[in-house]
Amino acid sequence: MLASYLTMAAILFCIGLYGALVKRNAVIVLLSIELMLNAVNLNLVAFSKYGVVPSINGQIFALFTITVAAAEAAVGVAVLIALFRARGTIKTDEFDELRR
Repeated sequence: MLASYLTMAAILFCIGLYGALVKRNAVIVLLSIELMLNAVNLNLVAFSKYGVVPSINGQIFALFTITVAAAEAAVGVAVLIALFRARGTIKTDEFDELRR
């Protein structure tokens, strides 16, 4: 059972890594980062259930990760809205310098 969870998490993480590294749209990059965090959560919960010493610690860490991911999404969307208002685009290629 553990191997199927770890395989699924590895697939999710690879899809998220591909999206974060290759895609040019900042919204897609944020979604890819969220996908990678969900893969980590899946690993935490799987190891807390089927690990050598099953405990609830992995599930507690997963809840903290979900909280951090929600805060990251809120801040990330706010930054993207500000960048879109300032530059008129959300393509990551055009965010190469900081301005006032």
